[in-house]
Amino acid sequence: MRLARPHPGHLFGTGKLAELGQRLSEAEVDLVLVDGPVTPVQQRNLEKEWGVKLLDRTGLILEIFADRARTREGVLQVELAALSYQRTRLVRAWTHLERQRGGLGFVGGPGETQIEADRRAIDEQMVRLRRQLSKVVRTRELHRAARRKVPFPVVALVGYTNAGKSTLFNHMTGAEVMAKDMLFATLDPTMRGLMLPSGRKVILSDTVGFISDLPTELVAAFRATLEEVLEADLILHVRDISHPETEEQAADVGDILEALGVDEDVALIEVWNKIDALSPATREAILATDARRGDVQAVSALSGEGVAALLAAIEAHLAEEVIEERLDLPFAEGRRRAWLHDQGVVEAERETETGWSLDLRWSASQKGRFRDL
Repeated sequence: MRLARPHPGHLFGTGKLAELGQRLSEAEVDLVLVDGPVTPVQQRNLEKEWGVKLLDRTGLILEIFADRARTREGVLQVELAALSYQRTRLVRAWTHLERQRGGLGFVGGPGETQIEADRRAIDEQMVRLRRQLSKVVRTRELHRAARRKVPFPVVALVGYTNAGKSTLFNHMTGAEVMAKDMLFATLDPTMRGLMLPSGRKVILSDTVGFISDLPTELVAAFRATLEEVLEADLILHVRDISHPETEEQAADVGDILEALGVDEDVALIEVWNKIDALSPATREAILATDARRGDVQAVSALSGEGVAALLAAIEAHLAEEVIEERLDLPFAEGRRRAWLHDQGVVEAERETETGWSLDLRWSASQKGRFRDL
């Protein structure tokens, strides 16, 4: 149901509050989920009025994320997002937190309220988590830097949660990433090598599923898990084409990619997944559309139908024109010269009076990365 004007104290008006309370009591409900934001005061009052535990949209997503996180980074990201959320819950949330308490020394001085003490404890824990997380992120950056030295393109799978990304990832790579019919089955980025039909190797990255109206705490906390998308040479946008709201989901994914700062120049293929779940007529129409559009591939990650054509499309997108040119570098740019040698693009090199003259054979993307050094 839609609320014309949310009640500041109880979210619902008096009549609706009583009506819902009676229905919850008759159904013996213990947990109520609200698909939207609920203020701390509203949460406290509703739980007291109905005698249930209540979660809003952000709280529910955090609960799911906490259950799914597996890697060290994923766990830290969830804890950080949960603390950020809990901190907002302290603001006028529970009256017992407003009592003053005494204290000696530097911590908990006279007149400090319990809410202030709790908020300080949360802030200290968030600082500790950020410190631990920065170490994990630095390690990931070292791994990423090592991969840059190996000239393998990165192909990133993105899409709405439960679109079938992990099932497709497993089918293409032979990996055994958890793939279930549930929201946010994947939280931690997973990377595997993938051999294309020509024998060329690429790195395939599976990412966390997107969702509409992602809470701000989670956008900030999970940005690091989506960094692989920012560095991708090709993005595969996996869509559940059988879902009734597939167009709305696709628009949400586009908005999040834009918010993340994904370059418009990065090639993107739409992968219309779950064609096995369509009726024969719809399926035929989808395949006809697929044939007309070069940037769309219709597949069934479950049966493998269309995956061979998808691999061929990936290969075609990554087949970059090789550029041969000469580049002069001064002696002061030794680090950039070393990068060129690490990439294996130097065909010949001569030392000049002011630096080096290099004959290069490289791709446009490598040239662009060199420019950004």
